[in-house]
Amino acid sequence: MQKSVQIKGVAIVVLLLAAICIWYVAMREDHRGSLTVSFLNIGQGDSIFIQAPSGRQVLIDGGPSTSVLRELSRVMPWYDRSIDVVIPTHPDADHIGGLVDVLARYKVDTVIHSSVEGDTKTFAAFNRMMADEHAQEVVAIRGQIVDLGGGAYLQILSPDRSVPHVDTNDGCVVARLVYGATAFMLSCDAPRSIENYLVALGTSTLKSNVLKAGHHGSKTSSSPLFLGYVAPEYAVFSRGCDNKYGHPAQETVERFAQFGIPAFDTCKDGTVTFVSDGQTVVRE
Repeated sequence: MQKSVQIKGVAIVVLLLAAICIWYVAMREDHRGSLTVSFLNIGQGDSIFIQAPSGRQVLIDGGPSTSVLRELSRVMPWYDRSIDVVIPTHPDADHIGGLVDVLARYKVDTVIHSSVEGDTKTFAAFNRMMADEHAQEVVAIRGQIVDLGGGAYLQILSPDRSVPHVDTNDGCVVARLVYGATAFMLSCDAPRSIENYLVALGTSTLKSNVLKAGHHGSKTSSSPLFLGYVAPEYAVFSRGCDNKYGHPAQETVERFAQFGIPAFDTCKDGTVTFVSDGQTVVRE
């Protein structure tokens, strides 16, 4: 009798695992040919998970802590322990703190990082983990194209030169994710000076459906000139509730409203996910 009960228990577990696998395959089938971009709810910081139509995965920043692992478990299957590309936009702890844990948990093929240098213990820990990972390292520079397959790619817009000793925000990696006729502007913590410089370099690479508001909605970013040329349908504030910086600044919130741009907020809305079919972008 006891053996029979054990066999039934194993059978139930097998059936549950099969059901989970079927569910996940069905979910992937639903997103076949789609680009999925999730602005993760990791508190005060940035972390963006991208799944290309090809299935390739990119993680841009990892927030300040292990909370990124919790959020990744919600957008990735439980058995997936690899990420194709990780992009730490700059050395600030609210962008790379969680990447120390990501590198420990996941196999990463390529790390694309700015040449800007940090001087914190977090940055030192990240560099040690990156060395242990033995991933391919690429220094980000304007003009690089990261092919994600299936027609999706990342354009590196900034920095446009080696910037080891500039302010970390000035040297952060600004990228534009493109799929078909749609695009996402991922502007890290770039201040207005960098935004306006990007406008001066050429406006053809700015228009985007979704804008991650620079520097968590700080008043030092999201200049009127930049918003006008990006002309997004949606914006996202990636920030923690009751953060000590007052992000997003009220004047920035009002500016998005003046431009008629609906803004989502990871504090209020949790993880914010968009799906593109190459023609339109919708919030999932």
